[in-house]
Amino acid sequence: MRKIGILFGVENSFPSALVEQINLRNPTGIYAEFVLTGAIDLNQTPHYAVIIDRISHDVPFYRAFLKQAAFNGTIVINNPFWASADDKFFNYALARSLGVAVPPTVLLPHKELPHGTSEKSMRNLEFPLDWEVVFAAIGEHGFLKPIDGGGWRDVHEVRSRDEFFRAFDQSRDLCMVLQKAIEFTEYFRCFVAGQKRVRIMPYDPRRPHAERYLKDLARPRTLQARLLWRRMEEDAIKICRALGYDLNSVEFALKDGTPYAIDFMNPVPDADVHSVGEAHFAWIVDAVAELAIARAKAAPRVAGLHGPAFLGAANAQVSSRKRPAARRRPTTEADAPTNSGG
Repeated sequence: MRKIGILFGVENSFPSALVEQINLRNPTGIYAEFVLTGAIDLNQTPHYAVIIDRISHDVPFYRAFLKQAAFNGTIVINNPFWASADDKFFNYALARSLGVAVPPTVLLPHKELPHGTSEKSMRNLEFPLDWEVVFAAIGEHGFLKPIDGGGWRDVHEVRSRDEFFRAFDQSRDLCMVLQKAIEFTEYFRCFVAGQKRVRIMPYDPRRPHAERYLKDLARPRTLQARLLWRRMEEDAIKICRALGYDLNSVEFALKDGTPYAIDFMNPVPDADVHSVGEAHFAWIVDAVAELAIARAKAAPRVAGLHGPAFLGAANAQVSSRKRPAARRRPTTEADAPTNSGG
């Protein structure tokens, strides 16, 4: 019997529905359950063919457990090695190289010295920083956000230099990026499963969290709208394949017909029924169940003894192919309502 394990934390609706959906399908020789583990022996062999990870980003013990399991052949969704190495600034650079539109973005040094460092640790850092270069690239309306954050933690929308410096002073020792705000007319969150299935969900990041997923589920009717949705689907899949994520949510802010990729480092994408709504929830459960069963049939998968192998073959494939020419990105304005800061 090949087991599919669900590793999760505070969420309730999605893990339960996923286990139920997989077992209702009754795939031959495959069974789903919640993961149960204690202390991990170095010689322990995996109990699961597949583990769907929904919590290790917050629990280092779980992350180490998943890496050991993956080393021994368990297929972990998402790859714990790549998720540990990922960051937003690299993601933006990668997306841009793939021809996906992204807002102008600048990586900033820490406001306070990281723990265990001193001023001597920063000998290679320009001081004082040339802020004119930063504002020339971004303008004064932007989003200041952590390089590896999520859930809107420590994210600030700033509309002037004074607001920026007040927010930057609150960033402590976090490494931050400053990204130009996009005056969007529409906003979408795309749930991507298995690097091939995409659910486009109208979304409004300006609303309270409980109201952000919009209820309009109608497919686009005009040719222009259909082409836009196709481009978002293609860009979302392109990003996830390049990053090696089997599950992800990719957010797009639409301005002047161009979908700008805003946030796509979400290896634990929102899947709660009370958040996404019944229709999206049913699609997500079905897509992830299909993915988990397919991966269980393919298990075990041992990456090999070299570190880069654990980051996923997709990344090597991206670098070996000829990169597509980046689309020319239209100029954006810095003084209007806004892109997401997640």
